[in-house]
Order: sequence, then C-alpha cells, then structure tokens
Amino acid sequence: MDMSNPAAFVNAELLHFYVGRRVRTLMQVVRSDGGVVIGKSTDEKQLVVKGLPPAPLTTFVEVFGIVNSDKSIAAEIWTNFGDSIDMISYNKLCQLANGELKYLFL
Repeated sequence: MDMSNPAAFVNAELLHFYVGRRVRTLMQVVRSDGGVVIGKSTDEKQLVVKGLPPAPLTTFVEVFGIVNSDKSIAAEIWTNFGDSIDMISYNKLCQLANGELKYLFL
C-alpha cells in the first residue's frame, strides 16, 4: 500500500473538503456515458466520476481519484465491487474516517 499519497474515504457530501486531493469512494453505477460515470454515493447523493472505467462495470464500483473544483472525481483507479454491497456500512466508515477517528485513517 502506498502511504506517500493516502486517499481519504469520502461520500458525495464530503467532497468539498477535498478539492484537489486524492480520495476513494464507493458508488452504485446509474449510467456510464463515454468518459463520465454517474452514480449514487453511499449517502444517497449523486456522484460524477470522469475517466475511462473498466468494461464491463459492475453495479458497485470503488474509485480512487482527485476531486475537481466542480466536485466531480477524476478517476485514477477503478475497482469493480460486484452487484451487492453494504452501502450503509461504507457510509459509516466515511463518517468515522472524517470525524472522531480521522487520526486512524490519514
């Protein structure tokens, strides 16, 4: 694991704290159109990821990338997570990683 450039766990609501920084997030793919994937974040908000995803995409995808000023993510790494995952638990992880337990994650 590369610790020289850590990626913060985020949901869509947390993106504005990380503009220009590396993040990781989980999303449910709603549609893929060219180099843009629209999805639903773990906090039920819309998420826009730019880049070329692997084909085919599964229902759930984890993305590592840089947050753009328009709150989209420029994807560096895409990982298919299959067609079933506990979005609620991942969202709680995002909240803990950006709250009282932040020191454990970055």
